[in-house]
Amino acid sequence: IIDGGNSNYEDTNRRCKEMAEKGLLFIGAGVSGGEEGASHGPSIMPGGHKDAWERIKPILQGVAAKTESGEPCCDWVGEDGAGHFVKMVHNGIEYGDMQLICEAYDLMTNFLGMSAKECSEVFTEWNKGKLDSYLIEITKNILAYVDEDGEPLVDKILDTAGQKGTGKWTAVSALDQGIPLTLIGEA
Repeated sequence: IIDGGNSNYEDTNRRCKEMAEKGLLFIGAGVSGGEEGASHGPSIMPGGHKDAWERIKPILQGVAAKTESGEPCCDWVGEDGAGHFVKMVHNGIEYGDMQLICEAYDLMTNFLGMSAKECSEVFTEWNKGKLDSYLIEITKNILAYVDEDGEPLVDKILDTAGQKGTGKWTAVSALDQGIPLTLIGEA
């Protein structure tokens, strides 16, 4: 059985044990990639029963994205809930990045008085250097988008955000380990 959803790693730990007691092999696989991953292959982070990994390795590595050198973006990360733990941390880091982007945008607009277009130009420059990333790229595109009335669409969007739980799980897990993750907790 393969769980490829954003499941809590503790649930995956429990499921691995329960399935093993029934003679079944269980894999908890974090999957990342969004729309691009659906088209060109995702990054897959499998954990669970090692025997199951040996059986499904060719399948998962076959559908996974590939690096420039042709290596699959999929490899065994460990027993039980390790795959979902890695995905949880990945999402937590992503939420931290989004928090930094929001704070930068807030400083640019509210402290420096920059327009959405000017902010987009800054994010465009940032995306050419060490900060080059998917999140910076989509931020510059969102800030550059103008509605049919000629006004920046971002200025019309309600300033709220939701979360699916994985960022919270990352922060709680870190606190349980005695590790402060203030940025992810704030996000």
